[in-house]
Formats: sequence, C-alpha cells, structure tokens
Amino acid sequence: MSDQPAPSSPIPPMGPNGQPAPPLQLNVQYTRDLSFEVPGAPEIFISMREQPRVDLALDVQARPVQGQAPNIYEVSLQIRADAKIGETSCFIAELAYCGVFTLNVPQEHLEPVLLVECPRLLFPFARNILADVTRDGGFPPVLLAPIDFVALWQSRRAQAGQPPAGTA
Repeated sequence: MSDQPAPSSPIPPMGPNGQPAPPLQLNVQYTRDLSFEVPGAPEIFISMREQPRVDLALDVQARPVQGQAPNIYEVSLQIRADAKIGETSCFIAELAYCGVFTLNVPQEHLEPVLLVECPRLLFPFARNILADVTRDGGFPPVLLAPIDFVALWQSRRAQAGQPPAGTA
C-alpha cells in the first residue's frame, strides 16, 4: 500500500510551461464564408420607403479538426439575414464565422463547451461583421441581439430526443 492518497480526479493535461493546460483555448478565429447580395439593385434603393423586415437564422456546428490532436475542434457560427419589404427581397447576407479551439475538458462536458461556450466567444465578432457588411451594402446595419446559446443548445437536444443536460 502507498502512503499517498489516490487522486480524486484525473491529472489535468499539462501545458508547455509545466502549468495545467487551460480548459478552453481559442487558437484562431476567421471568416470562412461571407456572402452579401442585393438582388434588386439599384431599383430597391430608389423605391425603398420603409425599413426592411429582417429574418434571421443562426446555427452552430462543431467538428474535430482532422489530422490534429484529438482535443482540437472547429466551431462554426452560421448566420443568414434575409431582408424583405413585402415580398421584395432587399438583401441576403450569409456568414460562416469559425474558431479553432483546443479543449481540455471531461468528455461529458465536451458538447456544452463546443455548442455554448465556444460560440459565445465567437458571437461578438460575427455580430460586428454582419453589421458592417449590411451597412457597407447601403442598408441600416443588422444588429443582432445577444444570443442565449444555452437555450439554443437545449432546444437542439430536445429536437434530437436527448434528455436535458444534467439528467441521467
């Protein structure tokens, strides 16, 4: 028998400087795809008398980065803004904004970190890009309200028929 007590939890991964590795590290963030279309230009600018109605769609995708360590993931925020006045399309903006993350978390925490915490870090940058591209395209900037990524993740789990997080 040993005089030392058994560790109560696994030893955390160590970083290059001998310190424990952070649970979440954002390595790089980037715009993978950005599209802005004004199908009715230039007539839409001449005939537009009111603010367009903007329909928004947001999705979060996560995948392991192939050929890398098993704890490196790409997380992608995909945003589509479709603006119309009546049935007339004013603009369509599509953005895929991504980050590459190194995660050192237990397996049971992987999904919420990938689909809640990672997109939360990316969101302010994606929000700025969407606002800038719509303003630079000749329209009022689309300012996304803060997103509740926890609710989005829980909704996705419910649609997939998975139990709520924290239940067995």
